Amino acid sequence: MADDTIRLIRVRAQKSARFRRDGAGKKEQLADTWRRPRGLHNKQRIQKKAKGPLPTPGYGSPVDVRGMHPSGYRDVLVHTPDELAGLDPTLDAVRIGASVGARKRGVIQEKALSAGLKVLNPKDLTAKKQAPAQEEEPSTDEEVDEND
Repeated sequence: MADDTIRLIRVRAQKSARFRRDGAGKKEQLADTWRRPRGLHNKQRIQKKAKGPLPTPGYGSPVDVRGMHPSGYRDVLVHTPDELAGLDPTLDAVRIGASVGARKRGVIQEKALSAGLKVLNPKDLTAKKQAPAQEEEPSTDEEVDEND
């Protein structure tokens, strides 16, 4: 990855501000997600310094790294193994969809690793395959003798 891209990702991280909804700290039912203040007397809309910043054009990330994962790869959402075709391992990283089941997730992870793609949300699926074999316990002869 180019040094310039790494530098721009760091710049993007330094520029970011935390945009908070007005009144989110006062009322529990108000979510912390951003909503534009529209009230006539709202101090945040008037941009009083103590009331928090408003999203403005200066907070935007550089165009070259906009939408990139912090690791420097483009984030590609995948739901089927067929969607891995045509992805470049030097540019793209795979994020497996949340609704994908364990069986298909395992197939996607194996196919992505064999293609040299990075999986951003991998899961260890070997424990699920071994779990049923561990549950079975053979009975010992000592237990049988005690019951006689």
